[in-house]
Amino acid sequence: MAPVGGSSKAKKGILERLDAGEIVIGDGGFVIALEKRGYVKAGPWTPEATVENPEAVRQLHREFLRAGANVLQTLSFYASDDKLENRGNYAADTFSGQRINEAACDIAKEVAQEGDALVAGGVSQTPSYLSSKSKTEVKTIFRKQLQVFIKKEVDFLIAEYFEHVEEATWAVETLKESGLPVAVTLCIGPEGDMDGVPPGECAVRLVNAGASIVGVNCHFDPATCLRTIKLMKEGLAAAKLKAHLMSQPLAFHTPDLWEAGFY
Repeated sequence: MAPVGGSSKAKKGILERLDAGEIVIGDGGFVIALEKRGYVKAGPWTPEATVENPEAVRQLHREFLRAGANVLQTLSFYASDDKLENRGNYAADTFSGQRINEAACDIAKEVAQEGDALVAGGVSQTPSYLSSKSKTEVKTIFRKQLQVFIKKEVDFLIAEYFEHVEEATWAVETLKESGLPVAVTLCIGPEGDMDGVPPGECAVRLVNAGASIVGVNCHFDPATCLRTIKLMKEGLAAAKLKAHLMSQPLAFHTPDLWEAGFY
């Protein structure tokens, strides 16, 4: 369990912990948990709660820390500027993406100091990519969030919830500009991403883009995610590449509905 009460010792970084053989436990599922508590709107799933209801976000971080989480991820899921203004959402105009991301960092860092947890800044897939915008335009969206994470001095970075490995590689390439360790997870099952790229090849592309940690999150249950991780591991071994592996599955059973999981 992560110690509560803080420590004067310097915290070990994510790669230092993993290279030493530690099993690192993260938090997750924030937008679903906060939607159940009335602080996130289903549909947009955007995180303006960091500004509107910071105490609710702070409390959930604290619950994960006390449950044993070694990593607290900033509530910056779907906090890109294009997502915050997508489908009539008011968050971008009312608060701004920068303010939401800065608040997410501040809250996570505050709670992390109560234990031995690291803070990870996170980006996720964008409406810009799904609207066929250019690589340059999509990277610009990621870079806006990255600038906040650098300013707030997070410990490492996570690119999560990507249905297309192409966009995920763009995210990794952008996040690597920081010099911080980068983890990346795809929301895919054993059949691969939405373009049919197999999990093993996805893992190879992501490591070649600069990721130190690769894996899967969301859409599928733990058993299905483990099967996908196995395929990623085999792909990396065949390519003679090394990376740490991570999984953030859904906490309930999902049907194996081709690439889409819970849909």
